[in-house]
Amino acid sequence: MFRVLILGSRGNLGSELMEVFSYDYEVIGWDRDEIDITEYKKLEKSITNVEPDIIINTVAYNAVDKCEESEIELEKARELNGEAVKKLAEISLELDAVFVHYVSDYIFDGQKKEGYKEDDKPLPINKYGFTKLLGEQSVLALASQGLKYHLIRTSKLFGSSATSENAKPSFFDIMLEKAKKKERIEVVDAEMSCFTYTPDLAWATLDLLEDLNPYGIYHLINEGAVTWYSATKTLFELKKIDTKLIPVLSDKFPRPAARPAYSVLLNTKTKKLRNYKEALKEYLENLK
Repeated sequence: MFRVLILGSRGNLGSELMEVFSYDYEVIGWDRDEIDITEYKKLEKSITNVEPDIIINTVAYNAVDKCEESEIELEKARELNGEAVKKLAEISLELDAVFVHYVSDYIFDGQKKEGYKEDDKPLPINKYGFTKLLGEQSVLALASQGLKYHLIRTSKLFGSSATSENAKPSFFDIMLEKAKKKERIEVVDAEMSCFTYTPDLAWATLDLLEDLNPYGIYHLINEGAVTWYSATKTLFELKKIDTKLIPVLSDKFPRPAARPAYSVLLNTKTKKLRNYKEALKEYLENLK
């Protein structure tokens, strides 16, 4: 039986991966209480002792605005999104394990109006995106040495299985909470991209491995590109929430980090995921 090591096992995506892979694989899950992936000597020793066939990394720094404002936070982002990913890839290569790592749509500048294919050139416009690109580049650099890898680019995760107290609420979680307290909500009608339901992403990750897809870069997102406003409108319609929604421009809520205006990821290499509206309906049903 193949042995799978999942890092960030109690996070939003990690929790789903633990469940999905546990059906047919021997699964080991580590979260921050078990391992700090920036303690490299301990990390290498611990992983080597486990001897996994597959290493899946969901650990990431994702405080986009914080690392734009603070050098200390930026260094944390570089460490988690860049250097630690490089080390995990090196360990995977040494053990001849498949390395799976997730990358953000924020590695693109948002200027390509028809969306981004897997082979399009990344060009981040904020520091967070730059740190995510560092991790991707370190994996690609080791591919020529024989690293077996899947880089999965995705965006706007939502789901409800996280067991870690450090897990961030999704955008939909935040909007549902706001609707309980306000009669009207202003939502940015911009930043077109795709939402991704963590159960769908977990199953798609499993399929990617089991279908023996060629090693490389994949875009796994739920279909249906939307703005923050249009996604919230769908959320409220499905939930039958009467709160009034007001579409506004991005400059209504200025933020330190620039966001790509159009970061739609195009899945051209593997089976497409269902439309986000179907996934969102399932997500809401599971909340009941």
